[in-house]
Amino acid sequence: MITLLYAVMVLVLCGTLSLISWKLKMLTSDGCAASFVMGMIIGLFGGIGWLLILILFAVTGFVVTKYKMELKIKKGVQEGKKGERSYKNVFANAAVPAIIAVLTYLAGWEGDLPALIYLSAICVAAADTTASELGVLSDRTYMITTFKRVPTGVDGGVSLYGTAWAIAASAFAAMVGWVAMIGTMPDITILVPFAMGVLGCFIDSVIGATLETKGWVDKLWNNMSSMALGSAVALLLLL
Repeated sequence: MITLLYAVMVLVLCGTLSLISWKLKMLTSDGCAASFVMGMIIGLFGGIGWLLILILFAVTGFVVTKYKMELKIKKGVQEGKKGERSYKNVFANAAVPAIIAVLTYLAGWEGDLPALIYLSAICVAAADTTASELGVLSDRTYMITTFKRVPTGVDGGVSLYGTAWAIAASAFAAMVGWVAMIGTMPDITILVPFAMGVLGCFIDSVIGATLETKGWVDKLWNNMSSMALGSAVALLLLL
C-alpha cells in the first residue's frame, strides 16, 4: 500500500535528483522531466530499493559517459553534444523497469522473484551503457555478426575492451542491486541477473547490426527490446 508520506518522500527524492541531473548537465530539460516521471513510477510501485538501484545506474552511466569526453568528441562518438541525454535515452533505459514495477504492484507479486526480474533489466542497461561508452575508446572494433573490423561507434560493433567492461558493470549492478533490493548477502541466484546483463548487451549489439542498421528499429526500441528479452529469459530461468 502506498501511503501519502511515502509518496511525498519519493516525490521529493525524484524532484531533487532530476534538478541535480539538469544542473550537472547529465540530462536535457526533457530528459529531466522523463527521469522524474520514470523515477516516480518505479519508486511508488516498486519500492525504495528499486528506485535506489535505478539511481545507481544513472550515476554510473554519468561517470562512464563523461570519462574521456574530449576524446569521444574528437572521435565523434559522444552522446549529445557533451554526453547529455534526452527523454528518449531515459525512456529507452527506464521504460522496461517501470513496466515491471507497475505489473508487480498490480499483480500483488511479492518475494525475491520480481526483484530479480527487475534487477536483470537494470543489469542489461548497465552492461550496455558501459560497453557503449567505454567500448568506443577502443581502436579494435568488430561487427558482432561477421567479426570483421568496423569503425568505432558503428551499430553492432563490439570490442574486447567494451565487452570486459560490460561484464564488470553487470556484476557490479547485480551485486549492489541484490543488497539494495533483497537486503541479504547474494547466493548463486545472483548469477541470473548478472548473466542476463551480459546476454542483453550482446542482444543489443545483434539487433544493432541487423534491424537497427536497416532502419527497422531505432536505438530506443533496441534498448527496450534487449532489456525486455533479458528480463523474460530471467523469468524463465527463475520459475
